Amino acid sequence: LIDADNISSKYIDAIIEESAKYGTCTYRRIYGDWAKLHLKSWKEVSLGHALNAVQQYSYTSAKNATDAAMTIDAMDMLHTAQLQGFILVSSDSDFTPLAMRLREGGKIIIGMGEQKTPAPFKAVCNQFIHLENILGEVTDEDKGSGAELKTKETTKKYAEVDRKILNLLKATVKDL
Repeated sequence: LIDADNISSKYIDAIIEESAKYGTCTYRRIYGDWAKLHLKSWKEVSLGHALNAVQQYSYTSAKNATDAAMTIDAMDMLHTAQLQGFILVSSDSDFTPLAMRLREGGKIIIGMGEQKTPAPFKAVCNQFIHLENILGEVTDEDKGSGAELKTKETTKKYAEVDRKILNLLKATVKDL
């Protein structure tokens, strides 16, 4: 379950690859108010990764309607589906009580979020994964700066390597 309000779409490949290590994800849901411009980047990636995009309008500003929708769905899944655990992707401490309740229900809780994630949410998870650690190397093109330091030869060499496969290989070696 992905909280799009608090996670950048740039992490999607890393999230999917890391999630696959724990088994088959029965539910792949992403929550947000898709009318908001800052969530536009999620549209293409959610389609490309077969994520069920759950629309949750913001009824008022600065409220957590998206968080509530994600929590309700998680509780429904807890009581109706035969799941071994949950992967909660957010950097928002508002999901700490949800993770506690899911854990009390006998489920394994894997959290994923950025370094800025508050300690209580990290602590309640059986395992917490920092997205920056699994993102893999970001090319200078992705950063949008520093490209002038590379020579044409080096750039050409890196362009021939499939980044997704390279990151998967690195993760496999690291896991071993």
